[in-house]
Amino acid sequence: MLRFHFIAQDMARVRMRATLGPLAESLFALDLFVRGGSVAFNGWRRHVRHRLGGRADALAALARYHRPVPDLLWVLDRPAGTGDQRRARMLAALLEFRQAAVDPYWSRVQSQLEVERDARGRIVIAKGVEHLLSTLHPKLRWRAPVLEAPADRDVDVHLSGRGLQLCPSLFLYDKPCILGAGNPDGPPTLAFPIPISAATVTALCSAPDTNDQALSALVGHTRAAALQALTDSCTTTELAQRLNISSAGASQHASILREAGLITTCRNRNTVLHALTSLGMALLQNYDPVDRGVPPTRSASGAQPAT
Repeated sequence: MLRFHFIAQDMARVRMRATLGPLAESLFALDLFVRGGSVAFNGWRRHVRHRLGGRADALAALARYHRPVPDLLWVLDRPAGTGDQRRARMLAALLEFRQAAVDPYWSRVQSQLEVERDARGRIVIAKGVEHLLSTLHPKLRWRAPVLEAPADRDVDVHLSGRGLQLCPSLFLYDKPCILGAGNPDGPPTLAFPIPISAATVTALCSAPDTNDQALSALVGHTRAAALQALTDSCTTTELAQRLNISSAGASQHASILREAGLITTCRNRNTVLHALTSLGMALLQNYDPVDRGVPPTRSASGAQPAT
């Protein structure tokens, strides 16, 4: 078990960033590529293996021997230019994998992580830091003043006023990890997986010209109106009010949009917050509600209900 011990100063110094960058995501992706796991990433694995060609087996063997997470996290922690030949070899292999596995999708992945960061920021504004810590991930447990995370061995990290940096990850998938825990001058970073559906993975990690499959579930005027309404993130109840439909109907439409990779949903106990993904925003920017006959959302004075 990994335990982060907070004091009062640490609660005020919790920070959230959108991503650790493509190199860190590549390390997480290499671990996911080798050990399998979620079938949602099977299509991505096929694309990566095709791009790597004969090098796929060599990189996979390297990753099986070293276990990228947690054994190779030191590649990210150790500063560049240290003259360490072992780090240079590992970094070269990681960069080769990055070109095949992460770079082709990075703009979409980065946008998705920014959406996740913004949604978590709203939690802090509405509920406070403790609520954020208690809802980061099902495998993370907040027992004030300690945040617990699963680990291969028992480790206690005393933040001692340094604070904690939080960062969502797409390719980390199912197990949080810690970077920089031994740095006495700055806050350690806890990377945690984001909740994501198979359809969203397909939308993010497929070839640019194959987005039609991710959009196939988008049928009907009401869901187009829902996309317009979600340019400003809102809860299911607020979405129902904006569309002048029932909460059950709003929840159903949000579920279809989420499965198509067009919105993301962040859960806060009995409340969920919906926001557009980069794919949803791109679709909306090319969608003319007048030409397509999209019904207007409800205004303050009342308007026609969406159908």
